[in-house]
Amino acid sequence: MATDNAVTAKPAVRRKRGEGQWALGHREPLNPNERTKKDDNPLNVRARIESIYAHHGFASIDPADLRGRFRWWGLYTQRKPGIDGGRTAILEPHELDDEYFMLRVRIDGGQLSLAQLRVLADISTRYARDTADITDRQNIQYHWIRIEDMPAIWQQLEAVGLSTTEACGDTPRVVLGSPVAGVSADELVDATPAIDEIVGKYIGDPALSNLPRKFKTVVSWLPDVPYEANDVAFLGVVHPEHGPGFDLWVGGGLSTNPMLAQRLGVWLPLAEVPEVWKGVVEVFRDYGYRRLRNRARLKYLVADWGVAKFRQVLEDEFLGRKLVDGPAPELPAQPIDHMGAHPQRDGSFYVGASPIVGRVSGPMLHSLADVAEAHGSQRVRLTPYQKLLVLDVAPEQVDSLADALEAIGLQARPSQIRRSTMACTGIEYCKLAIVETKATAAAVVHHIESTGLDLPISVNVNGCPNACARTQVADIGLKGQLVPGPDGELVEGFQVHLGGGLTLAKGQQSGFGRKLRGLKTTTAELPSYVERLSRAYLDGRKDADEAFAEWVQRADEDVLR
Repeated sequence: MATDNAVTAKPAVRRKRGEGQWALGHREPLNPNERTKKDDNPLNVRARIESIYAHHGFASIDPADLRGRFRWWGLYTQRKPGIDGGRTAILEPHELDDEYFMLRVRIDGGQLSLAQLRVLADISTRYARDTADITDRQNIQYHWIRIEDMPAIWQQLEAVGLSTTEACGDTPRVVLGSPVAGVSADELVDATPAIDEIVGKYIGDPALSNLPRKFKTVVSWLPDVPYEANDVAFLGVVHPEHGPGFDLWVGGGLSTNPMLAQRLGVWLPLAEVPEVWKGVVEVFRDYGYRRLRNRARLKYLVADWGVAKFRQVLEDEFLGRKLVDGPAPELPAQPIDHMGAHPQRDGSFYVGASPIVGRVSGPMLHSLADVAEAHGSQRVRLTPYQKLLVLDVAPEQVDSLADALEAIGLQARPSQIRRSTMACTGIEYCKLAIVETKATAAAVVHHIESTGLDLPISVNVNGCPNACARTQVADIGLKGQLVPGPDGELVEGFQVHLGGGLTLAKGQQSGFGRKLRGLKTTTAELPSYVERLSRAYLDGRKDADEAFAEWVQRADEDVLR
């Protein structure tokens, strides 16, 4: 029987579980990726590649190095041929691994000399079975790389100032920049010195090599890069008092939970960009979520904190000073398209050319170097849209260059569909992919070109939900999955996103594609579906100025299927 002196037990207070933020003392428990990094800084793996693995071959590689630390030097195991997409999520990693590697080479800002281009071409031919892709991160990506060849590859790359350092992994990856930095007549400040300082001072720095997840950067005066889809972006802006400088954005990223970067509302001179970039990286390193891998990107921290708190922490804890308030960037009247011939500020021209969905080869890159040199150019640029530019072409050489590029498979007068279609690596080489992408996207391009349709509609083809080809911000975004075929069996296909886009010009509104319930297409049906949708847009738009994304928002669902 209870007495008057009985004490009522208080319910236990449940403490909120930590998110693995170092700054708050949350260093345990560690997920497997965090344990691997804690056991040994992944940058150290290069020494083991050069001294052990390159001599003893694939079988000698420690699994923690193979599927973890190798990424810090741009290496992923590629998919073993013949494994269908239905087994992607079922098989163990070692069952998916081939004994060859994908290798990414950093091309920060997309800038290449012809000497560098020739080395990239030679590596493709000598070590990668002539494979090479221009990625939407301005990288060059190889396949069929053997671990035995990596010391020689690094020696060739580094002899011309190229690198694979932190091309992958939980690191600051390649820095995107305008492909016309330093030559555009519309550019007030060339951001190249800031990119060079970031890469030279901080890439490969052990203090910044262990981040919660990958970290993607844009530094560009012009909005000709997908700045809203990056962890941090510096975009050109003119302050009414301080003049030309850069606006700071944080927290963008796509994948399975897409978010767009947000402005911090600050203005920075060019000289301060590297220091502030480092501060943003340090905020991510110390406050980023490390407990759950699927919440470890910077975008989740920005979403939880808001930009006001993020700015306060950046200023107070990492910079030790307040930043200057600044206005939003002034965007151009139309999105910037670098394909074809355009005047440079010095009176020369640059010429933009399009391979199909970024697929090039060793022989093509060799020929590109020869063609550029024959037309007086010593510089080539890669774009974040899987395209390339030849710089410094004399006006009287432009037509000859365009013809020569076309002769080697690079279109300097591309159709709308060719210039606006992208595709990720896909099941051909990627262990995460469910469907084929490159050949599928090429089939769409060829089919639409054969119809004579020439509409400004972007098509982004992705082999899985991870959105490496920026699925959600395309006019037609395609996420690879298995779908019911004509006879009910599962076949390769895509979930369809419609009407997504980024804010790259005045009047545009960024947003993610519209997903209609059950809207899917098989791979076989995709070319005809894109044609059908293109014709519906052509017939249904209010006028020639109504963008595809605007039409999609008001179109009946039946029209979009």
